[in-house]
Amino acid sequence: MPALAYLASLSDTQGVSLLAPPFALTLSPRPLQRAQSLHEQTYQTLRTAILSGELAAGDRLVETQLATILHVSRTPIREAIRQLQRENLIAADDNGALRVAKLSIADAGYLYDCRLALEQVSVAAACSHATAAQLEQIDLAIQQAEKLTAQETHQLTNYQLLHMDYQFHRLLAESSSNPWLVALLDQVFDKMLLLRLRTMQHNPRVLEICTEHRRLYKAVSDRDSSAAVQAIQAHLTASKERVIREIEPIERHGE
Repeated sequence: MPALAYLASLSDTQGVSLLAPPFALTLSPRPLQRAQSLHEQTYQTLRTAILSGELAAGDRLVETQLATILHVSRTPIREAIRQLQRENLIAADDNGALRVAKLSIADAGYLYDCRLALEQVSVAAACSHATAAQLEQIDLAIQQAEKLTAQETHQLTNYQLLHMDYQFHRLLAESSSNPWLVALLDQVFDKMLLLRLRTMQHNPRVLEICTEHRRLYKAVSDRDSSAAVQAIQAHLTASKERVIREIEPIERHGE
């Protein structure tokens, strides 16, 4: 998978935590390659670990321990953390400790509001601008998701399921012929990954999601912008309700 390929290309050795409680993380030791700047590699590695769930929401990040794991000095670690703080993927807690950000019910509402605003524009534009090749690519993505998730004992991780979901939405955005829209949605999708990895204790209702995607695709392929906007509104509203149902008990128990 694209989001995991970067990590897979690194030297992933013993797969054990180097951090003693209460700072235990499951990020495995990995010396970074030297083709890119250490700052960029460190940033990409930590970012991918957060968005894949390898570093979970609430995990404490200690510069010295991360430097040991990645075999770098504290300087690129510090620079990467600052960049991830600007992206709201890392936040300081009440005691000033740096942790992987936890997104709340309020955050979920804000993110879905942003997605709805952007994706209504996306699907309406896709109805006008999507090429036959792009529509075929979207259809193939749905077929692949349907095939994989229909298996009773599929081995897909939550991250892989979310990746398939966002791949569909990104393909739609790309077919809008609006690169600014794609860039904005990418920023929102990153935060959505952080949110949904926290809430997905079990596999999501993937067949239901595939059905919603199929309905949305039909509207776009029919060039029916009104139906496409209605379909994305229904899809994202249902998705928001699913996520909030999952996050409410998590917040009640202070996880």
